[in-house]
Amino acid sequence: MSFSVFGFLSPIIAYAGITLLHIILPVRKIKGYVKHEKTGEILNYRINGKLVLPVSILVWFGLGYFNIVAYDWLYQVRWESVITAIVMGLIFSFILVLKAPSTGKPFLADFWFGRIWNPQIKNGFIDAKMWLYLIGAVMLQLNALSFAAHHIQTHEIINPGFMLGVVMTAWFCWDYLIFEKIHLYTYDLFAERVGFKLGFGCLTFYPYFYAIPLWCTVNLPNPNRPLWFLILCIALFLFGWVFTRGANVQKYIFKIAPEKKFLWMKPEALTDGNRSILVSGYWGASRHINYMGEIIQAIAIAMSAGYLGVWQVWLYPIYYIGLLFSRQADDDKICKAKYGELWDTYKMKVKYRIIPFIY
Repeated sequence: MSFSVFGFLSPIIAYAGITLLHIILPVRKIKGYVKHEKTGEILNYRINGKLVLPVSILVWFGLGYFNIVAYDWLYQVRWESVITAIVMGLIFSFILVLKAPSTGKPFLADFWFGRIWNPQIKNGFIDAKMWLYLIGAVMLQLNALSFAAHHIQTHEIINPGFMLGVVMTAWFCWDYLIFEKIHLYTYDLFAERVGFKLGFGCLTFYPYFYAIPLWCTVNLPNPNRPLWFLILCIALFLFGWVFTRGANVQKYIFKIAPEKKFLWMKPEALTDGNRSILVSGYWGASRHINYMGEIIQAIAIAMSAGYLGVWQVWLYPIYYIGLLFSRQADDDKICKAKYGELWDTYKMKVKYRIIPFIY
């Protein structure tokens, strides 16, 4: 295996370019949901992911079109790129943790979970969490495109299932950044500090591990799966997306306009006079219905290339199961502390944690 020095620099260049685009492209300035841990003020944000992503793709395409950098360059230097991304994730995590005072927990716990809740530069000019997710989503998209280019260039008969997996991965990236504002109201923003879990997770794990179903099947021939199999994968992916995106949008609308309908659904809530919990629509089916949707989407992506016997493709949905089932337990503890007896009432009304009628 030969290595390229420029390949080792590829994530540094890519992350710097994405950051530059985030800084110079038009932004939407908004106030979020999370409050500053010391002042209690609502945090400010600059978001423009749905501009950064297409411009990044245009840059990738332009470099390939003018033969400056091959379309499949990120595939060619994937190993060098991963090594540098690992180093970057570790350095970022150590710096952010070491510069902050201890939470009183052991260092390894502080390193994993972080010490700072919502680090920002210049009152939201760059927010660490939103920047990390932007980096991860855009780099994942560029990796997927590079893998697709390599598959097309090296196979006379293209595997439509592999290309479907690329499209699904792209959908995942675009969906996140189109609905970027909604994610200001999700678990990561209000319940997690920034440490190794988020820092390494977004700089290294997100853009590379999430592509593992593509990574493991890019060089395999077309398995000639029937049309119904591809349709099944599409249906499964969209079924999961309806639950993931629908639940998150419904919760977002309820938080900013509690009386407003979501689609045809009139909101119903439990309340103690001070706090309210949504109990209708998606959130009446299970307490974390969006997690079920994300797992289903991951299964569809793992299936799409048609190599169900390649065990590595299943690492992606297995990771999601481990992440989201543990997150559900943590989220329930946070909600119990926040809502008290109201949360107990909610659990009695909405009995299932993630999967309706099962779990």
